[in-house]
Amino acid sequence: MQEERHSLPSIGSGTTRELVSLHYGARETRAKVYIQASLHADEVPAMLVAYHLRATLAAAEARGEIAGEIVLVPVANPIGLAQTVFGHALGRFDLTTGTNFNRGYKNLVPELKESLADKLGPGAAENERTIRAEAVRLLSVPEPRLEGDALKLLLQRLAIDADVVLDLHCDHEGLPHVYAGTHMAAAAAPLARLLGAGALLVAHESGDDPFDESCGRLWPELAEHFGAATPVPLACLSVTVELRGERDVSHALARADAQAIAGFLAHRGHVKGPPPDLPPPRCTATPLQGVERVKAPHPGVLAWRCEPGTKVRPGDELVDVIEPLGGTVTTLAATTEGMFFARAARRYAHGGMEVARIAGAKPLRTGKLLGL
Repeated sequence: MQEERHSLPSIGSGTTRELVSLHYGARETRAKVYIQASLHADEVPAMLVAYHLRATLAAAEARGEIAGEIVLVPVANPIGLAQTVFGHALGRFDLTTGTNFNRGYKNLVPELKESLADKLGPGAAENERTIRAEAVRLLSVPEPRLEGDALKLLLQRLAIDADVVLDLHCDHEGLPHVYAGTHMAAAAAPLARLLGAGALLVAHESGDDPFDESCGRLWPELAEHFGAATPVPLACLSVTVELRGERDVSHALARADAQAIAGFLAHRGHVKGPPPDLPPPRCTATPLQGVERVKAPHPGVLAWRCEPGTKVRPGDELVDVIEPLGGTVTTLAATTEGMFFARAARRYAHGGMEVARIAGAKPLRTGKLLGL
């Protein structure tokens, strides 16, 4: 294993931060996997999974079982990890700019369409190599002045030429679930099965350029743009993995998740040896547009009537919102059929707060599909 330290621009006199990446296997070969943990730095479970992955990958490397290179970033957001305000961890948004650490990554597609106009030919493999090299070149730009922008560019540089990109997060409370591009649904299904995911949510574009889409979207969009005469393979499986809820932090869970990820890499051929048997699926792919986001109509205490993992139908009661001063009680019910897969960790809601999510097969929403 080789450890690399990447310096971030200083935000103040006497202060410096760095990103650490761990590189297993051999860079000389083309195959590459990129895995990062806790881009939202207050989503802790992913960092413990990365800790257990280190031992798994080190053992595989010692046995010569890594086919290519596997890059692991065990702490993807050192900026957010240091953002503690009055004892509360605030790692989702950059306190300097107010921006979400998982939004605003560079969409390379418009530039690639222009720069590749006369560089692709009839061979898919050669086109893949050309596209990867051009994407790397387009990210070889001067470092931004803002620390958060520099972090985003660095993460995208590390991942842009990978065959598999796994961005490990967690939700407030809920089941494991996976976000992927619509074209990746079949390729992501084995990972969802190994993780025991309760939802596999797919979309052509979710909005606001999250990290996983910055790596994966260029392949289907370039394939559509250039057409059959200059074939472009779907050469990157890039997904966001939500590892249950923010308090689901234990060695037992993390070991199981690390084993599932290692099994998926074996399934894809990035780790040599027989892949594990796939367990029965807990879900099928459903559109991200089909997620019902249940919101509290007024402030109040949340008294839950059912738990994540419940399959619900329209009219099934989810939670009581109890306004403690006036005594108003509103019972929120599902309006779609699907899997109740995530809910708020807080037990008091403000008016309009999203408190639950249900993965359904029927599209319900358009526009930007992710939360803040």
